[in-house]
Amino acid sequence: MNSFFYALTESVHEEVHAFGLNSNFLEANVINILLLLWGLIYILKNFLGSTLLSRQQKVFTAIQESEQRLKEANNRLEEAEKQLAQTQIIISQIINDSKITAQKVKDSILAQGKMEIEKLTTSGKNSIANAEQQIKKQIKKQIATLAIHRVTLQLKTQMNNELQAKIINTDIMKLKYE
Repeated sequence: MNSFFYALTESVHEEVHAFGLNSNFLEANVINILLLLWGLIYILKNFLGSTLLSRQQKVFTAIQESEQRLKEANNRLEEAEKQLAQTQIIISQIINDSKITAQKVKDSILAQGKMEIEKLTTSGKNSIANAEQQIKKQIKKQIATLAIHRVTLQLKTQMNNELQAKIINTDIMKLKYE
């Protein structure tokens, strides 16, 4: 068995020493390898070229579509910003208008309140003046009633026929001179 391994290693050793550059192109198949390599390049060039060209076209189209979408998105963004600015202007106008309206309503309510207070004050003063006049009338009436009652009592106590005749004569005399 040793001899078998020895023969095998000897043949491998010869092949290793046999490696080198062969100057005979026909024997080395260099032309065949070059033709095969050229054919592969030519075939793969057309196949890979069309595939790469197709991919390049797809990438270019995708880039153009992306740029177009970006432009559209920027346009929509600008439009949205314009609308936002307009909305903010409208909101500020509404807020200002509501403040003005609130101030007007407040002033109107205050003015109406003042008018109501003035009316109530005037009405109260008039009621007090009327009450005073009625009280004065009642007091005068009671004073007059008491005075008449007192005079009547005095007349009843002091009045006699002689005094009565004297008063009548005096009144008749007054009528003659007038």
